[in-house]
Amino acid sequence: SSGINAEYGGPSIASNDLQWCFSQVKGTVEEDITDADIISTVQFNHDGEFLATGDKGGRVVIFQKDLGAKGEYSVYSTFQSHEPQFDYLKSLEIEEKINEIQWLKRQNNNLFLLSTNDKTIKLWKVSERRYRLDGFNLYDEYGAQRDLRSINTSDKLRIPHLVPVNELTVEATPKKLYDKAHMYHINSISLNSDDETYLSADDLRINLWHLDSTTECYNVVDIKPVNMEELTEVITAAKFHPQHCNYFVYSSSKGTIRLCDMRAQALCDQHAKMFEEPEDSTTKSFFSEIISSISDVKFSSCGRYMVSRDYLTVKLWDLNMDSRPIETYNVHEYLRSKLCSLYENDCIFDKFEVVWGGPSNSILTGSYHNFFRIFDRTNNKDACFEASRESAKPKTQLKHCKVGVGPKRRKDEISVEMLDFNHKILHAHWHPTDNVIAVAATNNLYLFTGK
Repeated sequence: SSGINAEYGGPSIASNDLQWCFSQVKGTVEEDITDADIISTVQFNHDGEFLATGDKGGRVVIFQKDLGAKGEYSVYSTFQSHEPQFDYLKSLEIEEKINEIQWLKRQNNNLFLLSTNDKTIKLWKVSERRYRLDGFNLYDEYGAQRDLRSINTSDKLRIPHLVPVNELTVEATPKKLYDKAHMYHINSISLNSDDETYLSADDLRINLWHLDSTTECYNVVDIKPVNMEELTEVITAAKFHPQHCNYFVYSSSKGTIRLCDMRAQALCDQHAKMFEEPEDSTTKSFFSEIISSISDVKFSSCGRYMVSRDYLTVKLWDLNMDSRPIETYNVHEYLRSKLCSLYENDCIFDKFEVVWGGPSNSILTGSYHNFFRIFDRTNNKDACFEASRESAKPKTQLKHCKVGVGPKRRKDEISVEMLDFNHKILHAHWHPTDNVIAVAATNNLYLFTGK
């Protein structure tokens, strides 16, 4: 891979020439944001025509691409996916927050997607209704009940028929409900390349489901110890291989990624490979184990590589080499000196997503102060941008953001002491074919286009 030194320390990346422009922002401007409006997941469908977001209020909003416009989307449908529930056996409240959305590949004019909160996964069908039934005998065209005594001859008996509607109606219908299979909070779901099965992962177990079966699933990974006091790690994410339906990976809070092959055995407690970076004794500290926890892992489109995100870095792995990552990118190294305060305000436990862009030659991930960073692996460049309404004018080129450490800093730099840790980019997604990214900043969804 270009730009890699012999010690795999990471590419030497320049920050110039990466140009991105503002396209759209969705969401309210109000400062008083309710917790329910905070976006918790973002996902383009397989051809990029639709974009779905889920929020902490259990709602799913689907946007459709505007014809002839790059990076511009309009609201297509909004529906309530999950409601708050209460587990009376455990006296535990189950939040309605949408943890993840997965699109199913499109087979016809209807759209299908999986959405999950902490305990329940639902399969939704989103369809367009272009006709309505008319000509009822019991009701007139205004919905008022008719006098049945007036229907005294056969010529007054009407046959219901379909009538075209003036306005397009989009309906979201729950088709399947997959529940009662997870004791712990579901952190990820992943659709298989066979388009028939999917994984659901919680802190200690991973289950394999068939889309048609809601009554049973198969436990493929179980790391729960007999004595919970001996628990040393939890599962943080699980993903299927994009081409081989028998392979999947799962990451852990210990900074490891395990590759499993379902052909070897039904219960994949014994992994085929484990990807782990050797510990650097020179940088070991009280926070080393916390910041090494992997919050997200994704396969490249070709299936040869994986990208993982921990608190401070993004790492690129080759499936053929499990001893160390082939590339390492620093996302916000300037925060290493502030880990103590980040631990006190719980920010150190934030889970940032990472996504591939283009034909796996770019990487996108988020940071604090509504910053997000793009790494261009082909040209050895990277850039940090801010999702802000100040640059919310169509086709406005985004300014490169730089963070200064120490008393002396340049005019174009922001001090690390001035960073806003309440505004963060945890969720983002890259259009599957175009240079368009969707970035969730609290309750706002930003769309940017690359030049």
